[in-house]
Amino acid sequence: MTLPIVSPEIAGAAPTRIPKFGLIIVGDEILSGKRADKHMPKVIELLGERGLQLDYADYVGDSPDRITATLKRAFNSGDVVFSCGGIGATPDDHTRQCAARALGVALALHPQAEALIRERMQDVAREQGIAYEPDRPDNVHRLNMGVFPMGAEIIPNPYNKIAGFSCSGAEGGAVHFVPGFPVMAWPMMQWVLDTHCKHLFQRGVWVEQSVIVYGAMEAALTPLMEAIESQFQGVRVFSLPSVDHPEYGRHIELGVKGNPAAVGHAYAALLAGLQLAQAKLGPELVR
Repeated sequence: MTLPIVSPEIAGAAPTRIPKFGLIIVGDEILSGKRADKHMPKVIELLGERGLQLDYADYVGDSPDRITATLKRAFNSGDVVFSCGGIGATPDDHTRQCAARALGVALALHPQAEALIRERMQDVAREQGIAYEPDRPDNVHRLNMGVFPMGAEIIPNPYNKIAGFSCSGAEGGAVHFVPGFPVMAWPMMQWVLDTHCKHLFQRGVWVEQSVIVYGAMEAALTPLMEAIESQFQGVRVFSLPSVDHPEYGRHIELGVKGNPAAVGHAYAALLAGLQLAQAKLGPELVR
């Protein structure tokens, strides 16, 4: 199955559309506070290294109905979405089944995933110095971790060979399912980006420039922000206020982001507007 993340650019056609990138975190343990989510900062980092950015994140507990609804929305979005957690084979793991329901397809043991699971079980048996018994009940149960929605592609797991999987919906949304454990999930997500999304990388075509504005109010700066976005197409203005920063105190980080060529002109106009308003400026930042 070919994952229709986005159509590549061809000569004479419109430029490739950069899809939105989303993240789904599954698990009651996150919503209850028993565990803190570490995936979102890492996904932001992985995308940022490739000139991309995270557009949204959804957190959902172990409710099959909610997981199914969240995945159905992702499949219909046309976005590239990572889903972390819930793909094991214990009673509180529902993500594989919910993915199949969201797509309206059956579940089946994926042959590549099965082969990798059996390979892993043999590795463990050798490490423990015991005979590999493929028909032992616990080993048979482990094969459930390779039961994926029909048409899924596997995502290799370099940590223990228990694969994740990728599926796509009719509207072009691609969802990539990985375990909840960071040691497994992070290299698997990196593999997805470098394997399926390389044509989307925007390294060197996105930059941020900002300045610290001391003691300012966002309402007073809004007309300037609107004017900058109106004048410089493709540039986005951002405002990050803080009331108790340990170094800058009460301030706003005000800046622009987008294509480097456009950002340079927009940032110069932003600084000129701030100076005209006699704003008290602090350090300038570039990312």
